[in-house]
Amino acid sequence: MRIYHLFIASLLCQFVCAQSWVPAGSHIKTSWAEKVDPVAPHNDYPRPQMKRAQWQNLNGLWDYAITYVDDVQPKNFAGKILVPFAVESSLSGVGKMVGANNCLWYKRSFASPAVQQGQRLLLHFGAVDWQADVFINGKKAGSHQGGFDPFSFDITDLVNKGKANELVVRVWDPTDDGPQPRGKQVNKPSGIWYTPVTGIWQTVWLETVGSTYMQSVYTLTDIDQKALTVVPAIANGKDGDQVAIVVRKEGKEITRQTSSGEQKIIIPMANFRLWEPGSPELYDVELTVMRNGKAMDQVSTYTAFRKISLEKDADGIQWVMLNNKFLFQYGPLDQGWWPDGLYTAPTAEALLFDIVQTKAMGFNMIRKHTKVESALWYRYCDSLGMLVWQDMPSGDMNFSTDKWITNPSLEPIDKTRTPASEAIYRTELKAMIDALRPFPSIVVWVPFNEAWGQFKTVEISEWTKAYDPYRLVNAASGGNFHAVGDMHDLHNYPDPQIHRPEVFGKDRAVVLGEFGGLGLPIENHTWTDKSNWGYQSFTTKDELMTRYKSLITKLETLIPKGMSAAVYTQTTDVESEVNGLMSYDRKVMKFDPEAIFKINQKLYTLKTSLRK
Repeated sequence: MRIYHLFIASLLCQFVCAQSWVPAGSHIKTSWAEKVDPVAPHNDYPRPQMKRAQWQNLNGLWDYAITYVDDVQPKNFAGKILVPFAVESSLSGVGKMVGANNCLWYKRSFASPAVQQGQRLLLHFGAVDWQADVFINGKKAGSHQGGFDPFSFDITDLVNKGKANELVVRVWDPTDDGPQPRGKQVNKPSGIWYTPVTGIWQTVWLETVGSTYMQSVYTLTDIDQKALTVVPAIANGKDGDQVAIVVRKEGKEITRQTSSGEQKIIIPMANFRLWEPGSPELYDVELTVMRNGKAMDQVSTYTAFRKISLEKDADGIQWVMLNNKFLFQYGPLDQGWWPDGLYTAPTAEALLFDIVQTKAMGFNMIRKHTKVESALWYRYCDSLGMLVWQDMPSGDMNFSTDKWITNPSLEPIDKTRTPASEAIYRTELKAMIDALRPFPSIVVWVPFNEAWGQFKTVEISEWTKAYDPYRLVNAASGGNFHAVGDMHDLHNYPDPQIHRPEVFGKDRAVVLGEFGGLGLPIENHTWTDKSNWGYQSFTTKDELMTRYKSLITKLETLIPKGMSAAVYTQTTDVESEVNGLMSYDRKVMKFDPEAIFKINQKLYTLKTSLRK
């Protein structure tokens, strides 16, 4: 009963505080900003690739303070911040910069869920940028470095059962004053560089599990061998434990199998439907950890049968294949930024909107650019049949690269990083792959973009391919080309162009990683009133459409020559960049979706050496 009273008191406190919450700043906002619930923002289950029935959302209004970096936890906090929105964002209700000389503190109380004898209580963070130290009731639960990957701590032995508990998080984020992966964030935003994102920017939540539980799971499918492989990882397992697996399609059981321990489980699948754009077939997978006939833990995930590979034509030129067929991949460069939430979409509905609109405009792929999204975004791509090229967020970027972007014949030169910088990159690259490999929509890893912080390219690319051989590796999108990876990727603005397939396409597929960048500022829908720019600027939608058509006409001539994929810049305007298909606030479509859909569809039917 006491826990119930604490829970009600916590809700009442959140409700009262929510009455005074307002977005900060005067920048433009999306229409979803008005739908943000300050009591329980982002209340969707945050880990769709491994779901359990019970969870407790800790998003909402927390206390915050900004102190000097060496200061101890403050006794008095400055006010309220809305989690999970970064402190610099409007939707946080704060809108303040932090910087490398300061740190950001969070505090809130929570009532511990009922934890039975032998159960464990896990505290999860979707993402915190960049270094987080977490305390429960004054005791340290753990630390984590990495701005884009989920992490958790077992806090069972730190909570006061039946009493209120205090959760404190200390965050330090040097942004571009440090070598860590940080994407497009800079302390002085301008041009293609944007506002910093400091602190908690994805969901914080509690979960009760058994003493033995599923720690992670991912699946692999082989459409040639007609098999499904399930790879579980179990925490606190014992000899004799089993994993029971049931595969279902639209609620109907397809097959089931039981295996011992953590070993890979290979399940023959004689009949299955392929996952691809236009037909995103998904299969539900239920896993139960068993001990002596008793269920210790149960989670649900899903899988898809799809294959991404390369194939040579009669002339020896490599092409990207999906499910053993050539499919031209075409999509926008997607930065994943929001005028009101920065890294964090205002709502799940907003997160879904970008993907739905991308599909409605006739694109079948998205290049997620130097950012990692929340797990829910990838789930939407899986469900909608949207292919994803996933960038590793860039960092330690002070390195000039222009000459390699325009002249691939030059000898590539990698940056020399410090051992600490290298270690941070490698740790966060592995963490990104571990977190995202359950999502079948991801078909390409991109370790480096335009040589930003690019180092030991051959080693990093070969490691990435070996660690996840079920996806392609685009080693260096846009420059500093090494003879490694599955793609040779040029960036060219505004017109499409490729390096000669007969030369560069013998060992790697030839792709156009960025082009376009056609700019059109929309009055009352720009981040700033001046200094807006695109790679080529226009004043009307008609002018913009005419120029876009000319780019596609050029693109049509390149595909038969050996181009496997292209990426148009970009999904939306971002801050002072106005080269989006949509305005930054998503309120204005710069192209008629039906018209651009028809234009783009022609790209998927052009004849090539592999498609007569």
